[in-house]
Amino acid sequence: MNPQGGAAQGRPSPNAGIDVSKQHLDVCWESTQERLSNDVGGWSELIAKLRAARVDLVVVEATGGYERGVLLALQQADIAVARVNPRQARDFAKSLGVLAKTDVLDARTLRDFADVLARHPERSRFITPLVDEQRAGLNALMTRRRQLIEMRVAEQQRLDQASAVAAKSIRAVLRMLDRQILQIDHDIDEQMNQHFKAQRKLLDSVKGIGPITTLTLLSALPELGKLGRKSIAKLVGVAPLADDSGKRRGVRRIWGGRADVRSALYMATLSAMRYNPVIAANYQHLLAAGKPKKVAMVACMRKLLTILNAMMRDNALWDANRHLVATQIA
Repeated sequence: MNPQGGAAQGRPSPNAGIDVSKQHLDVCWESTQERLSNDVGGWSELIAKLRAARVDLVVVEATGGYERGVLLALQQADIAVARVNPRQARDFAKSLGVLAKTDVLDARTLRDFADVLARHPERSRFITPLVDEQRAGLNALMTRRRQLIEMRVAEQQRLDQASAVAAKSIRAVLRMLDRQILQIDHDIDEQMNQHFKAQRKLLDSVKGIGPITTLTLLSALPELGKLGRKSIAKLVGVAPLADDSGKRRGVRRIWGGRADVRSALYMATLSAMRYNPVIAANYQHLLAAGKPKKVAMVACMRKLLTILNAMMRDNALWDANRHLVATQIA
């Protein structure tokens, strides 16, 4: 295959779409439509078929984690793959007038989406990068920790209204969950020290960045330090997007992005606005300029993310004087 996309000679290579469910993969390329099992055997069969067809780009819709196995298998087979979120896929389908939704239709629509992305002048930015095993493990631990916290919150809420008989059972479950959370925190700490010690040291040097924010950034934002400030802001979902038409200039709003990273960044910025002199000064400067508090808050999130991105890029610890001067100049 041509790494730049398309065939080297003759007609362009076909592209493929895969609709993923827990049990099956519905695959479509050109006029071919097949259903394969969503397991190691199915992935191997899929790769063989895509190679035989000389498929250039595959689009897979994110489906609650069920797509991870086939995504990794395709990447390891050196097949270009773009994972898109369900909103992107659905919006594209609506733009084609495809309102019905079935596994077969979804696979065809994803194939058409792949045809568009394969010819896009910025094709490379849509390709999903291969996630290293250590980061994937950290992400799995983070996901499990979040699940345990959610279970604990639910049990605690039940305890508030439980009878004396039921409360005994709920307290036992809470004690078990507390032990599990302590254990997974230990596992996370081990994983961070073994594989992300240097990056962790950089992020920990910033006032406002706590352990959960550090974990979220390292596990869910591998692009940190590798992209420009505008690209990383758009990726996270803190970049103001235009809403203009003709002579109308609409209000800029943030949209899309990675919700888990944005939530962690929001909490970090709340803390930084109190304890980090650079972010606090930036917030007060924006308020003095007449910006609404919410707008100033988002701008501070973007500022903090930009600083973290530069620190990771330059492998540099936090320097308040350097960033404070930059803020005053801006």
